[in-house]
Amino acid sequence: MTNNNNTSRAQVETLKIDESLVPKTQAQRTVSPIAYAFMWIGDGVNLGNMTLGASLVVAGLATMNIIQTFVAAIIAILIISIVFTLNDRLGYRTGIPYVVQLRMSFGIKGSVISSLLRGIPGIVWYGFQSWIGGTALNEIIKVLSGGAFDNIFVCFVILQFVQIALSLYGFHAVKWVEILISIVILLALIYVFAILLMNHKEVIAQKWVRTEGTWGLPFFGFIMIFLGNYAAIFLSAADYSRELKSGISNRKRGLLYFVPIVIAYGFVLTIGAMLASATGNSNPVKAFAIVVENDYITVAVSAFIVLGAIAVNMVANIIPPAYVITLLTKVKYKPAVTITGLLAIASFPWVLVQDSSAKGLGLFILIYSAFLGPIVAILLVEYYILRKQIVDVMELYNEKGQFTGFNKAAIIAMLIGAGAAFCEVSLSWVIGFFVGGISYLILTKYAFKDSPFRKGTIFDTKSK
Repeated sequence: MTNNNNTSRAQVETLKIDESLVPKTQAQRTVSPIAYAFMWIGDGVNLGNMTLGASLVVAGLATMNIIQTFVAAIIAILIISIVFTLNDRLGYRTGIPYVVQLRMSFGIKGSVISSLLRGIPGIVWYGFQSWIGGTALNEIIKVLSGGAFDNIFVCFVILQFVQIALSLYGFHAVKWVEILISIVILLALIYVFAILLMNHKEVIAQKWVRTEGTWGLPFFGFIMIFLGNYAAIFLSAADYSRELKSGISNRKRGLLYFVPIVIAYGFVLTIGAMLASATGNSNPVKAFAIVVENDYITVAVSAFIVLGAIAVNMVANIIPPAYVITLLTKVKYKPAVTITGLLAIASFPWVLVQDSSAKGLGLFILIYSAFLGPIVAILLVEYYILRKQIVDVMELYNEKGQFTGFNKAAIIAMLIGAGAAFCEVSLSWVIGFFVGGISYLILTKYAFKDSPFRKGTIFDTKSK
């Protein structure tokens, strides 16, 4: 068995599969470490993450002080960076995407189920983020037109087609869009940060910096929420690492996740908590309007929301679902990203943002999130423990080979992990991760001993 990327690619190119799913060669990897870092900064500097910081302030006083906030954030980011680096390694070494990586554990048919658990939420959030961005774009045009224009749906459709057009260029577009958006947003946040320090220093110190806070359940709950924000993204880590230039060590790749996420989250969490402390309002949009006394604040905040929505979608919600569509329908990448954008419109995001839909959306998040921890654990157990980082890449593309059909051990372990995750929602990802991973290891060893999925693993007795 081998991890040789060039040999595998030459063989895979003889199969009937779209170019986007074929292993990337070293020459095709054009994303530099700097561009890769900016990609994760762009993904992190958005209104949703700022709201996470603002949520720390309850009834005018923060539930955690500044030290507790950053300790929790650093712990979460360390875990995120470690999982990212571990799960991105197969994609980085071989150039295969996440949907092909899944075949290693779940089988060719079984990977359909597990890939949809990443693809469907991605499409829904794509539509959701675009609707929020379209709402903000409508506010900008309304102000600039003096109220002559007011149509959120039209703005939503315009924004959606802009994103579809950008996504047609693949990671080349993602790279430059994320760099531009990251710089613009960071400069804007620095401006807001300076205003908050100059005008609201004492009240922020009183309500957040010097508050007693707690190291109890809110502290650990904050870590879990943090992990939940990245649960879907580091699941499909191979989709990103396969675009990164070769020759970067595991430690350096880990830093390419850790440092940008610290910068992005550290900044937006801080400003979110500062805004809420200074104004008593946990809604960053309304808090901005109070803090920054400017006639064009609506335009500035709305622009921030639009850029943030595009940044998040370009990284997290477009490419992974597009790969799923390409794999399932055999269409090429460009039609797949177009279909992804149209499906995001068809997810009726204008319904999801209504208060009456909040419980349904919350239930949807709870259901799919419960499966993400077990799937990541199964992939890591497979690659590091069962296969000792040795994978026959060509076999993953062989429709009639070892990985044909379903791996019952992986499917059952995923369900067991998800079931355990539902028992304690506040710790769902961690519980699902450990229960799913341990279940898979046990099931692979003791059950389905004639399964072809045991071939090449430490439990493969036939080849010994």
